[in-house]
Amino acid sequence: MAVRTGGSQDPGRDGPQRGATGRDGQVATGWVTPVAGEHRAPARRPRFAIVDVYDTILRLDALRSRFVDVGRPEHECDLFLARAARDGYALALSGTPGPFGEAGLQALRSTTHHLLSDEALHHVMDGFLSLPPHQDAELALARLASARIPTYALACGSGADAVAALDRAGLRTYLRGTLSTDDLGVVCPDPRAFTMACDALRAERERTVLISVHPGDVHGALRAGLLGGLAIRQSGGVPTTMDPPHVSAPRMDDVVEQLLALPG
Repeated sequence: MAVRTGGSQDPGRDGPQRGATGRDGQVATGWVTPVAGEHRAPARRPRFAIVDVYDTILRLDALRSRFVDVGRPEHECDLFLARAARDGYALALSGTPGPFGEAGLQALRSTTHHLLSDEALHHVMDGFLSLPPHQDAELALARLASARIPTYALACGSGADAVAALDRAGLRTYLRGTLSTDDLGVVCPDPRAFTMACDALRAERERTVLISVHPGDVHGALRAGLLGGLAIRQSGGVPTTMDPPHVSAPRMDDVVEQLLALPG
């Protein structure tokens, strides 16, 4: 498995099963959800950290100005990002995954009603290479580095693009390397993405934390047996439909401080 340096597939917890057979031999109807916490990692100080890139470290809202540049309303940026994620997940779930960037490009075409030239489309997509960091991201990454926690970035899409963006933001110096869903061949929040990432890093899952602003990604990591740190600056809280993270806080650096305070 390729890990872009900076400076055995395991599906983890089983997902919901349809038509499970009960003790009486009858086929049950409805979804049978595994018991929350069945394979939950104990709350201990992590030895490795994996940090989501887009919207956790780098600000996706900066893409809005690119929409204005090409004559489109900036609110289309949010719709584009939602459609790109939806289509990427749909392709993965249907067994036809591909480069996430291609799904994003097609989502951009449909969001802008197929009115943009190729040059305009690529102007928007090139914005992913120059996203500014969130204010709390460097503080969090620097704190992990000072605590001697090997930290890796995990990007949805191209690893090369993520490396370029992190370089431009001046943050890759804090990272041991970068992983990407394109390289893994599995889209987050599929638990396999996190087990494969840990395998690539030779990191023990229950001592590896995923830090993200996306509750779904943290939920997938928890189901894979990792620790979970959720920065709620975007979601405002922890969804009750998902497994609770080991720690949560509004700011990414506060999440890191809580993780480092866990018992060793």
